[in-house]
Amino acid sequence: MNTLLPTTTAGSLPKPSWLAQPEILWSPWSLEGDALAEGKQDALRVAVHEQTRRGIDIVSDGEQTRQHFVTTFIEHLSGVDFEKRETVRIRDRYDASVPTVVGEVRRERPVFVDDAVFLRGITDRPLKWALPGPMTMVDTLYDAHYKSREKLAWEFAQILNEEARELEAAGVDIIQFDEPSFNVFFDEVADWGVAALERAVEGLKAETAVHICYGYGIKANTDWKAGLGSQWRQYEASFPLLQRSSIDIISLECQHSHVPMDLIELVRGKKVMLGAIDVADERVETPEEVADTLRRALAFVDADNLIPSTNCGMAPFPRRVAEQKLSALTAGARIVRDELARPVRSVA
Repeated sequence: MNTLLPTTTAGSLPKPSWLAQPEILWSPWSLEGDALAEGKQDALRVAVHEQTRRGIDIVSDGEQTRQHFVTTFIEHLSGVDFEKRETVRIRDRYDASVPTVVGEVRRERPVFVDDAVFLRGITDRPLKWALPGPMTMVDTLYDAHYKSREKLAWEFAQILNEEARELEAAGVDIIQFDEPSFNVFFDEVADWGVAALERAVEGLKAETAVHICYGYGIKANTDWKAGLGSQWRQYEASFPLLQRSSIDIISLECQHSHVPMDLIELVRGKKVMLGAIDVADERVETPEEVADTLRRALAFVDADNLIPSTNCGMAPFPRRVAEQKLSALTAGARIVRDELARPVRSVA
């Protein structure tokens, strides 16, 4: 697309109350059977309508058809037993009961492709689709079969590539891989994390993105961030590796965070999806606050490579808050877009 500073969202949007209980992660569905299938499509319509109405340029599904950004994908794979659960430490941050890998993992059928076909049929805007990244998938399971995080990641990378190729064929313009684990397991990122991500994008003609954030605004994440000090420099480990990778777009969290803006310099030449909306605070940013974040980023990324976005997903927010934040994002981007379009006056 030719729009300067095209806006988008990093991930999830709140679901309608008739589909799932609001403001809760992993919220169970309120419908069943055919009513659930119809309700999910209605929710996709609403998500696209609200993004379009609020001026979002690159729209997404808002993750309306999934309960969780990782496990909903895994639910469709063979080799994983959701009844056999173990407690594991998620991203070295909090304990969770997770399903167990009991055999070879395989993708028996497409997971999100039908949703993508449906979405492509109701909007002509550029479409972005998020998938979990291989390392983050590994970190959300107990592995009783491969007994190797790296081996399991390579299996997931192959599966993700199959799904991504079909999403591309369905008309998806940008395929995003969510890898919050890249901000935690630095040695693994260097050893095999980026390589597994490269396998997941192999052969794609659609643009590719990796989203690395500090997580939803839940207590476990905010407590973790509180102990990270005055500067969050986790991106320093992954950005140089990603700068040399084939990934087109690098996503990072910047609004109300302690990420030094100059770390963007480490991915010079890549497109940058910049988090300019806080997902840990319900206070709605002013357009000028968003604009200020974007202006500071422009010292380290060319304007035609900057994509204003949210820090992360907004599923836990009330819908009105998320919608107002989307409006603030587009209004802030418009301010900077207008500034960039003004002719520079020469000084006599």
